[in-house]
Amino acid sequence: MLGLAACSTTTSTPLDETLIDYVKPNLGTVHSRWFFYTPAAEPFGMAKLGASTNGTYGNNQGWEAIGYEDGHTSIDGFPCLHEFQVGGISLMPVTGEVKTVPGKLEKPDEGFRSRFDKDSETAHPGYYSVLLKDYQVKTELTATTRVGFQRYTFPASRSSHILLNIGNRQGESGAVKDAYIHQIDGNTIEGYVVTEPEYVKKYQAGATVSMYFYAVLDKAPASVDVFYQGDSLKAGTEIKGPGAIMSLNYTTRQNDQVNVKIGLSYTSIANAKLNLETEAKNLTFDEALAATTQKWHKALNRIKVSGGTNDNKIKFYTGLYHVLLGRGIASDVNGAYPKNDGTVGVIPAGKDGKPLHNHYNTDAIWGAYWNLTPLWAMAYPEYYNEWVNSQLLVYKDAGWLGDGIANSKYVSGVGTNMVSIAIAGAYNSGIRDFDIATAYEAALKNELCSDNRIEGAGKMDVGQFVEKGYVPFDDSIFYGTHRGGSQFSVSHTVEYSFSAYAVAQLAKALGKEADYKQLMALSNGWTKLFDDDLKMIRPRVANGDFIDHFNPLESWRGFQEGNAFQYTFFVPQNPEALVARMGQEEFNHRLDSVFTEARKTIFGGGKVVNAFSGVASPYNHGNQPSLHIPWLFNFSGKPYLTQKWTRLICEEFYGTTGEHGYGYGQDEDQGQLGAWFVMAAMGLFDVQGGACEHPTYQLGSPLFDRIEIQLSDKYASGKTFVIETEGNGAGASYIQSAELNGKTWNKCWLFRDELFKGGVLKLKMGTQPNNNWGLEAPVHCPQ
Repeated sequence: MLGLAACSTTTSTPLDETLIDYVKPNLGTVHSRWFFYTPAAEPFGMAKLGASTNGTYGNNQGWEAIGYEDGHTSIDGFPCLHEFQVGGISLMPVTGEVKTVPGKLEKPDEGFRSRFDKDSETAHPGYYSVLLKDYQVKTELTATTRVGFQRYTFPASRSSHILLNIGNRQGESGAVKDAYIHQIDGNTIEGYVVTEPEYVKKYQAGATVSMYFYAVLDKAPASVDVFYQGDSLKAGTEIKGPGAIMSLNYTTRQNDQVNVKIGLSYTSIANAKLNLETEAKNLTFDEALAATTQKWHKALNRIKVSGGTNDNKIKFYTGLYHVLLGRGIASDVNGAYPKNDGTVGVIPAGKDGKPLHNHYNTDAIWGAYWNLTPLWAMAYPEYYNEWVNSQLLVYKDAGWLGDGIANSKYVSGVGTNMVSIAIAGAYNSGIRDFDIATAYEAALKNELCSDNRIEGAGKMDVGQFVEKGYVPFDDSIFYGTHRGGSQFSVSHTVEYSFSAYAVAQLAKALGKEADYKQLMALSNGWTKLFDDDLKMIRPRVANGDFIDHFNPLESWRGFQEGNAFQYTFFVPQNPEALVARMGQEEFNHRLDSVFTEARKTIFGGGKVVNAFSGVASPYNHGNQPSLHIPWLFNFSGKPYLTQKWTRLICEEFYGTTGEHGYGYGQDEDQGQLGAWFVMAAMGLFDVQGGACEHPTYQLGSPLFDRIEIQLSDKYASGKTFVIETEGNGAGASYIQSAELNGKTWNKCWLFRDELFKGGVLKLKMGTQPNNNWGLEAPVHCPQ
């Protein structure tokens, strides 16, 4: 497990100051993704356990909301693995006659699912429990890094059972290709499941994702049955193939407990066993829970806030929880990890005999350079370093970076690839414990190379970008991208411009002058699509003509998950050039009007419960392409408008209920929307995502009286960075004046290095804007 305590200072908050109590895992669970609700897990762990209300439904395209939903009233199992495109190893305790299908939400009696009451449910980081109403079985879940713990308290029954639902689709896992369950002895069961996730089918056809387990029971069953889903039961200790389920049968007295430890692995049953024996052989459920809770305390205490409202503390620490929950470990305790080609690799060991780093599953980094990576750099740099090393494993194994990976298989969520930006951001932040030469090679190849490029690496149209300086609009492949262009041509052009800029800064730092010049020229690709008559970005076809019948609010025609209003502002590498091209007065008027209009629909899709409900809005906080936009006023001479609008977004888009958490059913991609709130609530952001040679954090409107960030004793020279506000509160959104380490501070930004040195930033807040404070635009790299 990642050593979250390793970079702590000695002045940590005592554990009785329970920041963990502010975390509400059920926040935002209406219309949430498969990986969203896994309370019983460690930070960045492999074992991620939670209740499933409709995970057995699977999903058709691989991205739809599935798994757990706050409004559902029955549970179909308790899966141990929840990642982007990865899910499985589900257990379900029942009593009475075994039903051989999970059943549907509207007809729970037809299957083995059970109703439950919300007031019987408890969820906090590291723990989940619920009473299964139909069976009167209390289920409790916790985990170590790679071992799931499930504890069942049964009623008196001559017919109690634990179902191991291994061979059937769970959440985003995709169709099951093969499965195996074997009772080795009375207390031990092993097996595996091989799946074909939808995004693997799309981006790496023919590849599969495998999950292995080794489970130990503290009480042996009286008998064992096996069956295929929907078929009849028969006695047996082994079953193989899609649909496989095993039933462990008990006679129980009132309050009899059965504990199950499930060692997990993505490489082999043997390593699942090794993971269990290394991490949890002698651990009880309660001991595992205590250890996991301690890790959550330490992780959350990296950033301590005081003052402000209770609701904002809930939003803050629940957001931070999602940041730490996403992107879990995929390697074993011995360094074994699943390679892209389906074989098993081994991460080299250090002097202590332990792997030098972990490998991780990860959703796409699309947009995460505005949320996750600046937060990782600040408070969790050791994880950021491991993430880069993990990405380089895939590059070394398969030849291309992968924007999203599931057991090292390519699962690019959006068909593009922004990993280069995150690699540059790590380097520019002084996080460099990785093979820099290989990282640069991988990043440069990602930006410039089209020959033999594979679908899984995304950017299939990058050759056109390098040749023409922009991607031509071509919708001959529905919702797709090919070597001649893309239906998402504008999105790709501006994204590739930004990532070219990021790698240019890396090239400059490494003395690669020719690469630097080529990449910097490409970073201006956005200018080739700028319509000076409309002052907007607009798709062009291959001959250079703008598309006809252009509607700036139309999504999906040139724009992926957005529209021209949103993507016109996608020039994070050079906001000042965009301001100049549009005209400062027009820029500020338009941008302010965008937010005035977007506020009417809660800065996105209103109360429509749908991840894509805001893509046709002028601004959509529910999706990645827009998330830097309210911070652009810092670059246009109106920093008080950044302060105004970021605070309003924090107050109105974000909520504290199951339905109103991240907008209304918007897509919280493995911590991204939570990370945005955490950053904005501290009054910090980086429009350039660390891509600048000397990165900055731009300032906004902190929500709390005091914020203390523990800095890394390896990657930072200071111990803590503290932000203090005076006169803060409802309506006091505006910075009146500032001091940094006792000196007057008139900039709406500071270098990332200055934050890493530690110190105190004091902000005097007020209800009226100070039009004269912070007018100097943040620096950007030479153009």
